[in-house]
Amino acid sequence: MSASMYNASSKFKKFYDDHVVLSATEQTNLREKKNLNIERLESGLTEYNTDNNSDYKLTDHKVQGSMAMSTIVQNEENEYDIDVAIIFDKDDLPVGTTATKNIIVDALKRKCKRFKTEPESKTNCVRIEYASGYHIDFAVYRKSEDEDGNTVYEHCGSEWRNRDPEVITNWFNKSNKDNNGNVRIVVRLLKMFCKSKSGWSMPGGLIQSVLVEECIESKDRIDETFYYTITKIRDRLEENKEVYNPNDNETSLLFNAKDHQKVKNLYTRLKSYISKLDVLFKTDCTEKEALNAWKEFFNHTYWGELITESVENRTILSKRMYGNYSVDIVAMVEWHPGQYIPLNEVLGPIPKGKSIRFTAKPSIFDFSRIEWEVRNNGDECVEVNDIGHLSEGVSVTKNTAYRGGHRMICRVYRNGSVICENEVRIQIK
Repeated sequence: MSASMYNASSKFKKFYDDHVVLSATEQTNLREKKNLNIERLESGLTEYNTDNNSDYKLTDHKVQGSMAMSTIVQNEENEYDIDVAIIFDKDDLPVGTTATKNIIVDALKRKCKRFKTEPESKTNCVRIEYASGYHIDFAVYRKSEDEDGNTVYEHCGSEWRNRDPEVITNWFNKSNKDNNGNVRIVVRLLKMFCKSKSGWSMPGGLIQSVLVEECIESKDRIDETFYYTITKIRDRLEENKEVYNPNDNETSLLFNAKDHQKVKNLYTRLKSYISKLDVLFKTDCTEKEALNAWKEFFNHTYWGELITESVENRTILSKRMYGNYSVDIVAMVEWHPGQYIPLNEVLGPIPKGKSIRFTAKPSIFDFSRIEWEVRNNGDECVEVNDIGHLSEGVSVTKNTAYRGGHRMICRVYRNGSVICENEVRIQIK
């Protein structure tokens, strides 16, 4: 194997610029959504205060996470996360974290009437979810002063914990600047890899960012910088799969068994897919071989023949005809109890915990039975050994239980033979 890596930097840079970096238009859209919901929160709090003779006021807000670090990447499913710290004076809030989050939920519900999912309290935030796939997480903070006059921030989780809402962003931005902007570039590219298969269960953006910052290998070319950094991450994870808070090396970022499994998944996938790039080091590597290698790695249409699914694939993907017979599928999502929405009107992935009712509409009436086959895909369904099963009936109801891309196939039988079939694909987040 030659020490020289095939130079695909110009095409790699175009992939990064055109298909990885979020467009200015989409960035503006995210900021507008953030600002709109801050206004909703403030207006809702005013109304809440009037009704409850209280005086809860937002003193400040700060963008956090991938939006603050500018590491959001293009996402064909519009599954964007917007993280915002909302800050109150400590003396103005209830002592309990549950009571505090309930006030925020109440205020938002007053102004978020048209959302298909109502604002809800999570362990570490209050979430607003758009049907199109966006969601906004409001992380609640209270601030006070210590005996020396220093500002102290506490985050509202299962309990109040000391946490500065800007410390992670400041750490990332400094590291990125010290490495000539390469940390942000590699994080974005690694995120594209981690989301290249819809059923993969991979670590979140912060864990990816910590690993990239720790292992960054800056080279003259963008493709080399990425390759040598992810190779170093793979080797690092082979030795140690623990990941710590960058500002507190005694605090793990892996809170449970699922978090640890996601890091193991990242290691396994890097090990497997980096090996597909070995061809780049052949002395006689051709351009076609190089592009095919990157195509396999990123699973993106830019690199060649493999075509990824678009949002429209959630409706009928293929329709097989047997003679003149056919079957249509009507799929309805129970978004709220008793409230159904057509599947093709849900523009983003379906959240877990929803029910989908599938109804067959055959073009004939003398069928003998209708069979439904579920084909699941992704890490979560494999873990519980539920990659597929069969049901019968004109209508069946299934729950959205596993992240990934799944298929529901409908077959219409007459006298023991399939006379037509059809399928719908469902993306679950």
